[in-house]
Amino acid sequence: MPDQDKENRVITGKEQPEDKNFDMNLRPQTLIEYVGQERTKENIKIAIEAAKKRKETIEHILLYGAPGLGKTTLAHIIANETGSNIKITSGPAIEKGGDLAAILTNLSEGDILFIDEIHRLNKTIEEILYPAMEDYALDIIIGKGPSARTLRIDLPRITIIGATTKASLLSAPLRDRFGMIYHLNFYDHSDIEKIINRNSRILNVDIDSASTKEIAARARRTPRVANRLLKRVRDYCEVRGTGSIKNKLCRDAFDMLEVDELGLDWIDRKILEIIIDKFSGGPVGLGTVAAATGEDISTVEEVYEPYLMQIGFLDRTPRGRIVTDIAYKHLGKKRMR
Repeated sequence: MPDQDKENRVITGKEQPEDKNFDMNLRPQTLIEYVGQERTKENIKIAIEAAKKRKETIEHILLYGAPGLGKTTLAHIIANETGSNIKITSGPAIEKGGDLAAILTNLSEGDILFIDEIHRLNKTIEEILYPAMEDYALDIIIGKGPSARTLRIDLPRITIIGATTKASLLSAPLRDRFGMIYHLNFYDHSDIEKIINRNSRILNVDIDSASTKEIAARARRTPRVANRLLKRVRDYCEVRGTGSIKNKLCRDAFDMLEVDELGLDWIDRKILEIIIDKFSGGPVGLGTVAAATGEDISTVEEVYEPYLMQIGFLDRTPRGRIVTDIAYKHLGKKRMR
């Protein structure tokens, strides 16, 4: 299949252009509506209530976890719950110190600045952000060389919410300036089913319980994937049926999408089958897997491997990757001893 199909996999947690308007319509507005992440929700709820009682802004918050788990949604909910305006930007979008200065000086008391992919901020930008987070001040250097001087501009008390899929890439000084750090976990199947039922009601789509379970099983424990699959199945049922999502049509839709009952698509199966067929199930090095599949190493390690390891189909050992017995069983293959 062409490379663009690999980039636009229906089961990827990474946001696709088609997701933006669709997800916005389905996005919960309050902590009560937000399904899952119970411990994180409770901690945030207490922090919001405490800040309101003290009439202070909420502390800076760092949210990290895999793509599609609801970091941006949670930032919007925090803004709604605190009655704050939210400004959204991303690490790659802030290229110069002047870009960040312009954003910060246009914020008002109590506003929230949400920085997605915050791990991609360059070090110069980070150093401008430090005093803004600690002292609510902006330090501007005027002039160059020995005559250079620093001008400090006071900023309103704001809250920075950072989101990242790679918390390990954040510098220690930046990470230490967040008062609250929360890891968003993959969702339980029961929570994914609740999300599907809620969103089908919003979309005014009739869905039976068996179809809800079918979609949830394939959603890779990720709300964004569940929403995208719900959309694709809804479209299929509207064209091939009466619009209601029934189990037979639901399964037919997944056959067309080539997504199996565990959420594996053709690329996942290809990786497992290559390791089994060419390397007797492993162990095999990551570089060899990447070369054999025609992918670069970082794509295999960061995009494809995590879910295969999460469901126990792939093991990472000092000697290389090994396909497990349950993966053999799922693919209908026998291990050669």
